[in-house]
Amino acid sequence: MTQPPVPGTAAAGAGAQLDWFTQARFGLFVHFGLYSVAARHEWVMTREQIPVADYERYAQVFDPDRFDAPALVRAAQEAGMGYVVLTTKHHDGFALWDTRESDYSTQTTVGRDLVAELVEAARAAGLRVGLYHSLIDWHHPDFTIDYHHPQRDAADARELNAGKDMARYRAYLHAQVRELLTGYGQIDYLFFDFTYAEDVDGWRGKYPQDWDADGLLALVRELQPGIVVNDRLGIPADLVTPEQYQPDAPMTAADGTPQVWEGCQTLNGSWGYDRDNTAFKTPDLLVRMLVDTVSKDGNLLLNVGPDGRGALSPRDAATLTAIGGWMDLHHRAVIGAGASDVPAPPATVVTQRPGRLYVHLLAWPFGHLHLHLSGLADDVLHAQLLHDASEIRTSRTDPSQAAWNTTPGGQPPGTLTLHLPTTRPDVLVPVVEIFLKSEDGGATTPRT
Repeated sequence: MTQPPVPGTAAAGAGAQLDWFTQARFGLFVHFGLYSVAARHEWVMTREQIPVADYERYAQVFDPDRFDAPALVRAAQEAGMGYVVLTTKHHDGFALWDTRESDYSTQTTVGRDLVAELVEAARAAGLRVGLYHSLIDWHHPDFTIDYHHPQRDAADARELNAGKDMARYRAYLHAQVRELLTGYGQIDYLFFDFTYAEDVDGWRGKYPQDWDADGLLALVRELQPGIVVNDRLGIPADLVTPEQYQPDAPMTAADGTPQVWEGCQTLNGSWGYDRDNTAFKTPDLLVRMLVDTVSKDGNLLLNVGPDGRGALSPRDAATLTAIGGWMDLHHRAVIGAGASDVPAPPATVVTQRPGRLYVHLLAWPFGHLHLHLSGLADDVLHAQLLHDASEIRTSRTDPSQAAWNTTPGGQPPGTLTLHLPTTRPDVLVPVVEIFLKSEDGGATTPRT
């Protein structure tokens, strides 16, 4: 994956509005389409090598009668999220909006523009609007067969490619992007997916020139000045998007330049509705992933896959509700927060905002937690558990003090010791909020 330069450089696109993005920190990804009816992964068409004519039967039975955009947006808002990203078209080529370029869409099949419904609901709730758009289209007759394509093992696959023309597909792709960026008012975020610039098993992958990536990005910037664009065109853009793993540090370019980044995560390893996949992450794991991400100056885009009728499953809804309960009490440790220069003690991560430090306790320690604040130790005004504002007593030990009986040994100069209760608070991840006397001293300004 190409690593884009830090936002604000010429290649990143002058004018990209990233302040709202790094402030929000948490968004909802919604994967919905014909694959939701199949209910066995969003890549079912290629995993099972289903021919186009056979896959089209899902369009004949697709009825998203329970797709409720206001309810989806409300679930995101109540979970503490600041933006929503909807799949406009996934790799199977089925469009969720009223496209003039194809009759393979929800407008043709059920008379609904689901993109319009979601955009309107998000705007009404004050959430930022993001659209996912696949660069890949296994349904389009001119999209050439490659190692991801459902027809890759067909006996006549290479002969079929001889009659395909990626120039015609590029024109189609650009025309649909133009529709999306001119038909729905301001779009805040465009998530392209994806470029695979390598050749495998004798098949050519898809390179930036296959999309005319430079021209497509220029079109996006022209139509929507200030829009945030991800990195998956295969050329530099505004942010990088690691998927299904947690980076072990803030993301940087090869030269060490900090990158704006967004981790893309699922609830159970599948993006689309996958009925028999029960490998679900628990709410407390997801909260730990969220705070770990923010502690490394990243955003978390957490996915849900509505079922074949468009509804959130009860389990997905309950997970978002549980996260929302935690966010309701702890949102200021996440929203508008970022990485800290304060070293995190074992089994913790630390986030910060001007004048505040937040110690997220991923495991509950016994008795004491030592923070090495260096020059900030004398700048601490108050410490408390964030969820109930109950005070946490603090002390500084003499570095020369040896441990004996019930007294902990001396710590390095500048250490602040938190005296924690024995009983762990009944929240998904307990957080200690530390108030500093100044907002501009030492490490108190978050790198966001």
